[in-house]
Amino acid sequence: MEKRLSVVIPAYNEAEIIRHSVDVIASTLHHAGIPFELVLVDDGSRDGTWDILRALAAERADVRALRFSRNFGKEGAIFAGLDAATGDCVAVMDCDLQHPPAVLVEMYRLWERCGMEVVEAVKASRGKESVLSRFFANAFYGILHWLSGINLKNTSDFRLMDRKVVDVIRAMPERNTFFRGMSTWVGYQRGTVLFDVPPREGGKTKWSRWGLCKLAVSAITSYSSAPLHIVFVSGLLFLLFGVILGVHTLYMKLSGQALSGFTTVILLILLTGSILMLGMGVIGSYVSKIYEEIKGRPRYIVSEQAGGKEERDE
Repeated sequence: MEKRLSVVIPAYNEAEIIRHSVDVIASTLHHAGIPFELVLVDDGSRDGTWDILRALAAERADVRALRFSRNFGKEGAIFAGLDAATGDCVAVMDCDLQHPPAVLVEMYRLWERCGMEVVEAVKASRGKESVLSRFFANAFYGILHWLSGINLKNTSDFRLMDRKVVDVIRAMPERNTFFRGMSTWVGYQRGTVLFDVPPREGGKTKWSRWGLCKLAVSAITSYSSAPLHIVFVSGLLFLLFGVILGVHTLYMKLSGQALSGFTTVILLILLTGSILMLGMGVIGSYVSKIYEEIKGRPRYIVSEQAGGKEERDE
């Protein structure tokens, strides 16, 4: 008997495409003969996404839908889906069909037949992406790899995990989550599947530049304390520089060769002030994460549910 696959699909303001995406994904899995459930999470959408999800849950026995009380972000939506999923393995994918459903079948077979406990879909090409976006993406992956040793280049949230891996990730206590990093950090036997990113079937991306920057900072501070060490090393270097400059200045003064250096003083003050402010910003990022963690608030709040075994039994 085939083992059951749960597919977690976060959605935010995707009324234009969500029904079509569900039909394509479900049809692909059905024709592949894979028992499945679709766990759709509405991340506080402001359009008609929830109405469509609720209708889909009423029409299809293989669909379960959850609605957040507000927008908690994609990370919260992923973890809500992981908590609700009941399958022997769980896959996470986007709802815009840029994660091809046919690749999902390949990932399932690799898990089922080869015993891979985590199967990652890796981008063979990044599709139609601006040069600037490609540059910043590569810079982020490079910095994260350098600071933490975790290589996420060309990866995405599109991955399939065995039930025991899902349970380990769900048990992690942190509230500020980075699913892609967490699912890599846990280890386990891993396999990869290459795919080309197709164009979106409809709508447009909901990620802003600022949102991506926040995610990058969260990812780096979650998996490395190296930025704090860099601030410390910078302080030592400036201390050494200050001692050398002080000795040189004192020598010039005592030898009667001292010259006015007002411009130099201004440049030094600006440079030192910039380093101090940057260091305070790095430390502040870590302190804010600690503050968020100790409050212990939930990762998400589900206000409504539709479909699933619980509703059909009522």
